[in-house]
Amino acid sequence: MTLLPACMMGQAAPAMRGGIPALSVGGYYSNFHPDYSTPRLGGVGIYADWSLLGKLGVEGEARWLRFNQFLGSYEDNYLVGPRYARRYGKFVPYVKFMLGAGELEFPNNQGHGGYFALAPGGGLDYRFNRHVTIRAIDYEYQFWPSAPGGGLPTHGLTPNGFSFGAAYRIF
Repeated sequence: MTLLPACMMGQAAPAMRGGIPALSVGGYYSNFHPDYSTPRLGGVGIYADWSLLGKLGVEGEARWLRFNQFLGSYEDNYLVGPRYARRYGKFVPYVKFMLGAGELEFPNNQGHGGYFALAPGGGLDYRFNRHVTIRAIDYEYQFWPSAPGGGLPTHGLTPNGFSFGAAYRIF
């Protein structure tokens, strides 16, 4: 009986730190340099962030750059990859490395191509409240190594640009 008060003071360690992994989905507007024509392309997209292990998570996005087309040309992106984010109060800077597909409609209906794409990037989110996050800025520099022409010395395209938008945290 003399040990009973000491035993009652013990606590079990939490089974999981940080609770349930957070899932947010949102939309954005993008403005990109396509790397094969002069005018910048604009468009809309959707994205999802799934925070799995605190600061480490996964981001997926789909982007349709259809505004300000040059002779009917446009680009679409379908990318997914790891994302590392760190929270400082309401601000959440992050870096990401995406892989996936870049789709390109060539000018004057000369053809359509789908290419493997690598897309390092980063940005800054602002947690407006518990459920709403504002994507203040997102930047991506994409590499399409098998696409014809473009900005690399030997071959490929390197589209790059900015996005901004908002997301809603589902859980």
